[in-house]
Amino acid sequence: MPSPTHCFTYGSLMCEDIMGAVCAARAPFVAATLDGFRRSPVTGEEYPGMVPAPGERVEGVLYLDLPESAWPRLDHFEGIEYSREQVSVRTADGRSLAAWTYVFKPEFASRLGPGEWDFQRFLATGKARFTAQFMGFDESTRP
Repeated sequence: MPSPTHCFTYGSLMCEDIMGAVCAARAPFVAATLDGFRRSPVTGEEYPGMVPAPGERVEGVLYLDLPESAWPRLDHFEGIEYSREQVSVRTADGRSLAAWTYVFKPEFASRLGPGEWDFQRFLATGKARFTAQFMGFDESTRP
């Protein structure tokens, strides 16, 4: 079975401009849902972490058919706190698709804060700070 080429995002990468900059590529995207996980704020950061949580669900964005060149860039961007894992997501039109996503590693769980990470709040108050802090993460590898 081939590896998925889709990526389910649930935090800062839901923003097409941030995802495009990180991947050095643009890809079509659709709204999607991942069951069995919860998204929480990472203490002291603008971004969330996602961990397994039976009975819960995360709303996000599914980027379709990312080029192979995007994956090393995404792995580098996500860093040591996340592991890339294969999941099955549901699109708004009811399709179930295999995708990669980044799950917060258990050894860093103490960094997760209470409650649900709020995307609208991120857009209103956190995106500018996040972009200023993280968008130069790998200038040496940019085309």
